[in-house]
Amino acid sequence: MKSPALALYRAATVAFTPFAGRFLAARSARGKEDGERLGERIGLASLPRPEGRLVWLHGASIGEGLALLPLVTRLVERGLHALVTTGTKSSAAIVGARLPAGAVHQYAPLDAPRFVTRFLDHWRPDLAVFAESELWPNLVAAMHERGAPIVIVNARMSPRSYRRWRNIPGAAHALLERIDMAFAQSQDDAARLMRLGAPRVQIAGNLKYDVAPPPASTEALADIVAQIGARPIWIAASTHPDEEDICLEAHRLLRKRYPSLLTIIAPRDARRGAALAQAASAAGLPVARRATGQRINSATQVYFADTFGEMGLLYRLSSIVFMGKSLVTGGGQNPIEPARLGSAILHGPWVGNFIDAYAAIDAAGGGRSVSDAEDLARELAALLSNVAQARTMARAAAGAVAELCGATDRVMQAIEPYLLHMLVDGAR
Repeated sequence: MKSPALALYRAATVAFTPFAGRFLAARSARGKEDGERLGERIGLASLPRPEGRLVWLHGASIGEGLALLPLVTRLVERGLHALVTTGTKSSAAIVGARLPAGAVHQYAPLDAPRFVTRFLDHWRPDLAVFAESELWPNLVAAMHERGAPIVIVNARMSPRSYRRWRNIPGAAHALLERIDMAFAQSQDDAARLMRLGAPRVQIAGNLKYDVAPPPASTEALADIVAQIGARPIWIAASTHPDEEDICLEAHRLLRKRYPSLLTIIAPRDARRGAALAQAASAAGLPVARRATGQRINSATQVYFADTFGEMGLLYRLSSIVFMGKSLVTGGGQNPIEPARLGSAILHGPWVGNFIDAYAAIDAAGGGRSVSDAEDLARELAALLSNVAQARTMARAAAGAVAELCGATDRVMQAIEPYLLHMLVDGAR
């Protein structure tokens, strides 16, 4: 490690290694690790390596992992094997279920030298593709030492992250000089990456626009549609703490005008469903929870969709979706999926994590910003009372997202020399 800070980081991870087992066991006890696959987190593979050339693709969690799926599909179609790693239980379930034949999922190893070496000795990736800002120093250094190219896709470098890296002299340059290519989401991201020392940066856009909409069971969709009937509904998706209170207040305001209104709330952390339902019920709202199998009936006012991996089902229920993490905690959740599935988008002012997507959707007339419960209720009332307007907004949102597709093609074209080398060398 050329950087003193990175050398210190490496020493700290070496010192941590003997305690990794207890650390993972404690996380497993809290439900934050998959107890049956803890070995993968210390580099012990649970699957054999397939014969032939293999590309390793890594994304931190659900969003990053799903964004890699278009690349995974294209690589498998080229005759390559794909190993996809993520770091969370929810991402393992959702991303793993959507992988094509020829691709497998494993948990990423903790970034300690012993675990990294174990992982790489087994999988022997010929090319590594990391999503967004997943630059673990020991993994990057070990891949570089083995001579395997490293590519970053959907590369982001926010002003805040840029300032942080600048405060650690030499660390960013020592990492980024080992990256063969970085595909930035925007011109600003590209400029900051180059100033930090990335030698080869291209602007490719965001792979998330190319991801197919999440699937939904036909039977499950028909069942819940039958439960809802002809009632007016709206969905609050991926909400974060305190946003549910705002959504419930908007529901109360709307009930005066729409007495049969059904509000569906899908908290980002489904484990919060029980507490949310209990609080809403205590406040006098008749509720039902999907996680416990409770069905929607004529008395149900609020339905908590507190399950994992069902957003494709929920987005198909309503033409109006409010996207969470935008009113209170900030940053915004991904609006691309509901836009592609035909929903008008409402959101708060804090959408920095997907600023380009929200800007495009709003500019096209497919989305609107709200600031509080009264504002949210006002916009919802306008759309609930004018179905044609809601449909026009939904079409505009879908069109705006479609205009931003194409990152997968740009990345595949740029990495073609690496793929040709792998395929030709593998055929010898």
